[in-house]
Amino acid sequence: LWIMLSSLLARRASASLHAVKSFIAPTSSVFPCTSGLQVSNQQHQQVRWVTKKRQHRQLKRQRKAVLAAKGIFPPKPNNYIPKDTPVLNAVSRAERDEESKRQDEIAAKELQSKMEIVKAPLMRFGFNGEALKMSDRVRKLFDLHNGNQKEVVKAQKQRGMELFQLREGDTGSSAVQVIALTTRIQQIQTHLRQHKKDKHSKRGLDALYVRRRKLLDYMERKEFDSYRKVVKTLGLIH
Repeated sequence: LWIMLSSLLARRASASLHAVKSFIAPTSSVFPCTSGLQVSNQQHQQVRWVTKKRQHRQLKRQRKAVLAAKGIFPPKPNNYIPKDTPVLNAVSRAERDEESKRQDEIAAKELQSKMEIVKAPLMRFGFNGEALKMSDRVRKLFDLHNGNQKEVVKAQKQRGMELFQLREGDTGSSAVQVIALTTRIQQIQTHLRQHKKDKHSKRGLDALYVRRRKLLDYMERKEFDSYRKVVKTLGLIH
């Protein structure tokens, strides 16, 4: 009896194991499309997709090659300089340094002449000492020595702008804008020395640095003489 029960249990266990294996790993007869999917995936991996932009570039190269074979080349852009053009310095380094020194002397004399022009001292609240007649006691009340920091900075800014004005009342030329920005930058730098954790003012100062650098880049390209004067006067490293 024990021998019959053990043989029966062994046969049932082998049958259940065969059923589980057939369920986990189906044969090709149960799922006939799996082999086709594997082949199609391999073919899909071998296909190289070509974008429209790449096709456009290939066609453009082919057209250029056909025209070059015929001796036809595309036109060159304006002010085109070939790569193999030799670079010749017509002026030596010593002559360039001498010319730069001469230009600096001319700019210094021009600024000195502007500074020697005697103007009435600026007063508080925008008053002009030349146009108004007042007693010494009243003039002392409106003197900038009795003004606040805002009035003093405004007066310094106006005096600096007058040195680089192209005409009377000029406030929009590049040099004048650089002077105005530099005055504001110095004011914020003084503020930050006392209030080191003022992050908002630090962010505004960085923005002013960027504005001044863009103006100086423009002046270097378009107004080099004015650029030289401003950089030398303010002592900027640009």
